Amino acid sequence: MNSRKDVRILLVGEDGVGKTSLILSLVSEEFPDEVPAKAEEITIPADVTPERVPTQIVDFTFQEQTEEDLEEEIHKASVICIVYAVDDEPSIVKIEEFWLPRIHKSLGENSRTPIVLVGNKSDTVEDHSMERVIPLMNQYPEIETCVECSAKTLKNISELFYYAQKAVLHPTGPLYNSEEKDLTEHCKKALSRVFKICDMDNDGILNDRELNYFQKRCFNAPLQPQALKDVKSVVEKSVTDGLKDDGLTQKGFQFLHTLFIQRGRHETTWTVLRKFGYNNDLQLSKEYLFPSLKIAKGATTELSGQAMKFLNFLFTKYDKDKDGCLSTTEVQSLFSTCPYMPWGPDVTNAVCTNEQGWITYRGYIAQWALTTLLDVRRTTEYFGYLGYTFITDQEDTKTAIVVTRDRKQDILHKQSTRNVFQCNVLGPKGIGKTAFLQGLLGRNMKYVASLDKDNLPIYTMNTVQVYGHEKYLLLHEIDIAKAENMSSAELTCDVVCLLYDVTNPKSFEHCSKIYEQHFQDRQISCLVVGTKSEMAEVKQECELQPHEFCKRHRLSPPQFFQCVDKITTDVYHKLATMAAFPYLQDGLSSNSHVILKFSIGIAVLAVIAFSVYKYQKNSKN
Repeated sequence: MNSRKDVRILLVGEDGVGKTSLILSLVSEEFPDEVPAKAEEITIPADVTPERVPTQIVDFTFQEQTEEDLEEEIHKASVICIVYAVDDEPSIVKIEEFWLPRIHKSLGENSRTPIVLVGNKSDTVEDHSMERVIPLMNQYPEIETCVECSAKTLKNISELFYYAQKAVLHPTGPLYNSEEKDLTEHCKKALSRVFKICDMDNDGILNDRELNYFQKRCFNAPLQPQALKDVKSVVEKSVTDGLKDDGLTQKGFQFLHTLFIQRGRHETTWTVLRKFGYNNDLQLSKEYLFPSLKIAKGATTELSGQAMKFLNFLFTKYDKDKDGCLSTTEVQSLFSTCPYMPWGPDVTNAVCTNEQGWITYRGYIAQWALTTLLDVRRTTEYFGYLGYTFITDQEDTKTAIVVTRDRKQDILHKQSTRNVFQCNVLGPKGIGKTAFLQGLLGRNMKYVASLDKDNLPIYTMNTVQVYGHEKYLLLHEIDIAKAENMSSAELTCDVVCLLYDVTNPKSFEHCSKIYEQHFQDRQISCLVVGTKSEMAEVKQECELQPHEFCKRHRLSPPQFFQCVDKITTDVYHKLATMAAFPYLQDGLSSNSHVILKFSIGIAVLAVIAFSVYKYQKNSKN
């Protein structure tokens, strides 16, 4: 689909070459008896143009207009038609001596505004003027084409304006190098991405099923068996290695598009490229990569069910050895359609991997969930690169995102609808924050000691069970020294974990201060956790001991964590539960009667349901 809203065609050239006559002949479909010095600007409605785009046609003459007018019109034009008379040699000379330099002066040497050369009065000569203008076309890549026509006989009048419109909507320059008779490097790169996305099974060829899906998605019609056979026959005869195992190779795919362009069917290639998000500069458009998302204050972003299906498809496609993990090579292959790798070396320490450091399926989904929560624009950007809209048959990547309700609504309803929760983990340096984050991934102290300190992430994410439902818990490490200077907005999250070292008598004081500074008067659940609990606990040098502090502030009693060998995983479940049920912020223990009533209620309902079922069954008998 073309994204342009209209096309503006500017006609320039020497006086007397017939610019005004061309416009009037198009409108009235007859040669005018009287020709004014300049035609008024006309607009052709979208429903009468071949490309269904409104088109303005603008005449220019120095008889009535100034240099300033010309400058303005050149900048406003979508395409510029330089008109000359085929029987007037000086008007042809002026193209190179005046008009092309004048246009370059206004737009710059690297302008993308296309130019069409128009040879009028073809009825007055028998010979063509093409020999004179072809060198210009080779010299100036912005010249899309040359059309000879006659305003008097109406020859090629409609074609002239069609080609001008086509030069804007389906320009040749970005796709094809006429001098080298080959696709441009940008076009090859774009088609390479298209091919990889369409290669659903990642075997390096497009089989009949993949070609049919491609045809339906791009042109809204299936590829007929005979047409498919003919395409393969042309490729097989014309290019070596264009076919393999009766499928189309990338080389064959690019050859077909070269053929389309050489035969004047630029619109075919442009239809494909625009379906995959490209603009006229063969760059992925901002609208394609960054669709507008309305995210209210207090809301967060998560992956939709459609996004999960898409990610599952990609994982299956690129997990070549079907071992349930993505190796380094497989990850590189996965992101080969992207301009750069989104995951750095720290990703293997942020999510679950196997013993070789390869990302597992759970870790893969967790990484995407992490990205979507922290930087949703990055998710839509990479979903665009990876072909989300093509694979899922969606209009844009917005359908991959779920925007949650404001957290205040969760508190009001006493339950969160979210599936991904952020926990800020605060504590002084040396307290064991890194070990706590890695413990979420099932890694003990021995593993943590082997980690490369230069690639330690400040985030880890994994799934956690909350009353039988799988949720994602994101741990964000924050040094208390930095937290003291952070704003409340920067510290906003679903739940807070305040860490202190049970063996360090000075460590809890930091927790108490940060709580009173940032969280005492906020509706964010907080859990105090003592690390290194495998060692003897010492008395803290502060006004209140941890359990006394928690009691005073109506917090859950301190929890204890160790990861020397066995990891204390209960603490992660408590954090996720507190995030999922914000009304429990006064402490899990102090609200244990609520949980008990909740559990008993479920049990009673189950008994009643079974009794009803048994009664109905007996009644039938």
